[in-house]
This record gives sequence, C-alpha cells and structure tokens, in this order.
Amino acid sequence: MAKPAKTSSVQAASDTRLGTVTAEAGDENDKLSSRDFVSSLSRGLEILSSFSRTSKKMTLSEVAAETGMSRATARRFLLTLVKEGYVITDGKLFDLTPKVLDLGFSVLSKIGIWDRARPFMERLSEQTGESCTAAILDGLDVVYVAGVQAHNIISVGITVGSRQSAFYTANGRVLLASQPEENWDGIIANARLVPRTRHSVTNKAELRATLETVRDQGWALVDQELEEGLLSIAIPLKFRSGVLAGSINIAVPSIRATRDTMVDVYLPKLRETAEDIQKSLAH
Repeated sequence: MAKPAKTSSVQAASDTRLGTVTAEAGDENDKLSSRDFVSSLSRGLEILSSFSRTSKKMTLSEVAAETGMSRATARRFLLTLVKEGYVITDGKLFDLTPKVLDLGFSVLSKIGIWDRARPFMERLSEQTGESCTAAILDGLDVVYVAGVQAHNIISVGITVGSRQSAFYTANGRVLLASQPEENWDGIIANARLVPRTRHSVTNKAELRATLETVRDQGWALVDQELEEGLLSIAIPLKFRSGVLAGSINIAVPSIRATRDTMVDVYLPKLRETAEDIQKSLAH
C-alpha cells in the first residue's frame, strides 16, 4: 500500500499563512498589525494633509508644529516630497503642487453617483440662477465632488476636489449632523473653530446646539460664516436605502437673498432635486 505523501514544511507553512491571511481578510474588525504599518508612509501623508488643513504655504518650523514632528524629520519628508514633485519650495516656504490632485481626481471620477447627480444639479442651477455643489465628508473637512457654477457677474466659484472646514459650510454641517450621535463628542472635541468671519461660530457648545438643530430639521443654513456676503443652504443626499451618500447645496450672494429667501424659495427646490437624484440611483 502506498504511503500518504508527506506535506513539506514549506507547503505547511504556506498553507498556514494562507489560512491566516484568509481569516484576517474575513475579519472586518481585525486591526492593522505593527509589522504591516509603514510609519514613513503615514508621516508623508500627514505632511500632505497638513497643507490641506492650513490652506497656506508653510515654513519648515510651521510644518513641524502642525504635524508634531521634529524639524529634522519634517525636513526629510518635505525634501522627499519635493523630489517626487508633490511639494515645491523657494528655500523658505513650502507648498503643494498640482501633482497632488492626481491622488484624488481619479477617485472622485469613479464615484458614479455624482455623474448621475450632475444633470439634476445643472437643472437646479438653471432654475435658480445660482451655484450648486455636492460634497462628501473627509474627517472634519468637506471635499467637493461635483459643482455647477452660475453664469452671473457675481457668483460663487467652485473647484471640484477642493476642501473646506466642515464646521463653517452648510454641506459640512449637514454631513456632521448626519453622523451617529455616539461620534458627536469626538467631533466636537476635535473641532478647530478658527473664525472665518465675524459671524462664525467660535463656541463648541453653540456648535453642538447648531448641529442638533440641523439634525432635527434636516437642513443647514450658513449665513456669512464662511465668507462675508455669502449664504448657503444644504441637505443630505441619501440612497433609497437611507445610507448617506453626501450632500448638495445652493450658495447665493447676500445681495440676492436673505435667510427667509433661502428657506422659502431655495430649500424646496433643493429637496426636489435631491429626490430626483435619489430616484435616478434606483434605475
């Protein structure tokens, strides 16, 4: 009788590893192990993110302070990013280059929902004569994933892929208010309330009350908190399942609207647009 073939130690080890990987892949709660974590990549990404948070050119010392790194460490990462073309410097100030857009636009372009939404947003802009944007939440920022700019002498500029603090935009407040309430303490605790105008909320208790109001009424109105002379109203955009997809808004210069106008005139049209987009996603 032939003896059973012996399993080699290499094959056994391979099977063990395969089983481990399969088990790990199926465990959604599995945490990234220390041996799989690449700290240098994480730090490089933190350097890039710091420019998005501050929205300005920075010195080496400012980058180090913003990221919590030493000057020597920040310098090494900055010079690496300069060599790779993601950062530019004049010898004193550092800034991002347009190459960083390559990291985001390919992702945004694949989000089919915004392709579906755009025709409805264009119709809304034509009906109202105002600019319309769609956004998603990224941490405590909003990222604009679609936009239609009105053809007025005075209109709101829109750049797809740009970001703003979620705390001072109507899109951002709608998205923050839609988060599970157990996450709110962390959101409020980490809020960086740097006033953009004299109207901006600067008190965290007031911010929480504002988000509660937005959650209860289902829409957010921001009156000149992001920019003087700009009103914006937004509502959440959801799939038919109820899962949050993002938000859409209308932004209007204050010379053409009041708070009452935003609620009485623009909000119904915004809701109608969101419903039409939602219906289109079901087909």
